[in-house]
Amino acid sequence: MPNWANIDTVLLDMDGTLLDLHFDNHFWLEVVPNAYAKKHQMSIDDARKEMANKYEAVQGQLQWYCLDYWQAELQLPIMELKREIQHLISIREDAIVFLHALKKAGKKLILLTNAHRDSLSLKVELTELDKYLDTLISTHDYGVSKEQQRLWQQVEADLQFDKSRTLFVDDSAAVLASAKEFGIGHLLAVANPDSKQPMRLLSGYENITDYRDILPV
Repeated sequence: MPNWANIDTVLLDMDGTLLDLHFDNHFWLEVVPNAYAKKHQMSIDDARKEMANKYEAVQGQLQWYCLDYWQAELQLPIMELKREIQHLISIREDAIVFLHALKKAGKKLILLTNAHRDSLSLKVELTELDKYLDTLISTHDYGVSKEQQRLWQQVEADLQFDKSRTLFVDDSAAVLASAKEFGIGHLLAVANPDSKQPMRLLSGYENITDYRDILPV
């Protein structure tokens, strides 16, 4: 249980943290390889291998999250493909309760996502996620991802939060490690980001599978 008396600001990831990661996993692991295979008249297995290599080449960098990069790299209509499966975009059921409770407790709620602005806009359009939050930040506005210390330095300078009294929630071990290195005082890992996949604990962090277990009183 976080010590809510020592927390003023809550920084929240989006995909896998507030939203079900199933949409993104299905898109990048199924929809994109299938579209790539069709475009290049190759087998789906070969397309998956090629896509895996392309993903690995930019993992953790801003390009990994950049829809403009992937549209140019793959010559595929990325946003058009996303809209074809937009019915899979959904807020975690426990997240809404959590956000309401945090707001009632007077916490400042900030979305801090590596998602591209186009992806963020689509998800806000379909979920109205913005109505639960004070501020929505895409790291693309800063030109650097959450995996890099420069991002944290710029966000802290802009928002003027006290990092020792800030909770950061994410489902990525690499991102949580970056936040820890920067000195964010309270860290929470989401162990079940994809509703269609088994739970996996992130070692070295407090893990959560249901936000309703840690609501501030």
